[in-house]
Amino acid sequence: MIFFKKLYRFCQSWTGTVIIVLLVMFFFMQAFVIPSGSMKNTLLIHDFLFVKKFSYGIPTPHIPWLEIPVLPDFNKNGHLIAGSGPKRGDIVVFRYPRDAKQHFVKRCVGVGGDKIVYANKTLYVRMHEGDEFMRSHYPKDLVKLGGKIYVKEPYKEKGIHYDLKKDIESDILAHFAINDFAMSPTYFKELGEQVGFSGGNAYIFEVPKDEYFMMGDNRDYSYDSRFWGSVPYKFIVGKPWFVYFSWDDNKGIVRWERIGRNVDTLENNDVYIHDYDENDTLG
Repeated sequence: MIFFKKLYRFCQSWTGTVIIVLLVMFFFMQAFVIPSGSMKNTLLIHDFLFVKKFSYGIPTPHIPWLEIPVLPDFNKNGHLIAGSGPKRGDIVVFRYPRDAKQHFVKRCVGVGGDKIVYANKTLYVRMHEGDEFMRSHYPKDLVKLGGKIYVKEPYKEKGIHYDLKKDIESDILAHFAINDFAMSPTYFKELGEQVGFSGGNAYIFEVPKDEYFMMGDNRDYSYDSRFWGSVPYKFIVGKPWFVYFSWDDNKGIVRWERIGRNVDTLENNDVYIHDYDENDTLG
């Protein structure tokens, strides 16, 4: 009983409050703001949300804003306690592999062992579990590429979209020219005989073990794994939870209808799916 009284007094003190807040931020929950339009129409620029840091294990804690590790990476996997990694279709917050101080948010569209094909504003995934798994789980979405079964556009969340007016191929070729495109050109006769400047009519990537292929829902305006490659488990931070504040791009109008909504609601309810802005840029 005496212990609980002392604990109560400690929690009421400034020192106790600071320690509790830091423990929550280090191990359980972290604030995050959507910086770009790559996840529109699901998550919008200036959605402020909390991230569940325990969704995929417990990441090695970092000092907020400075992003300096508090503890060594004992397990060499970026986590104090390892857990199961992201599943296909999850929206994930992770550290940008090229600069671990930056946080990105994208949708996981492929896991280790999967083959990812992108062509003509279309995503194809050959899942590592094999043909019977794909036939069982995606019977209406199967196509053959190179004689092998792939799932065509397996993710049906309402915010996922392409912009028919956007020439994404020009962006890809520009990045390809400066060696900033991770997928390899390939050719599938099933996709037509026209060959592009890259030497193929599609792009392919095989996801390494314990890594994840991430794409934005705003497919034509997302700088993602197509360009810089898959995300190792050590960079996975957590899963977006709910929006605690949101305002428009000009920071003038509060989007009250989004506040308090969890991400599952935002990505599946038509009420919260906003039209994309044609002024979006790759981000």
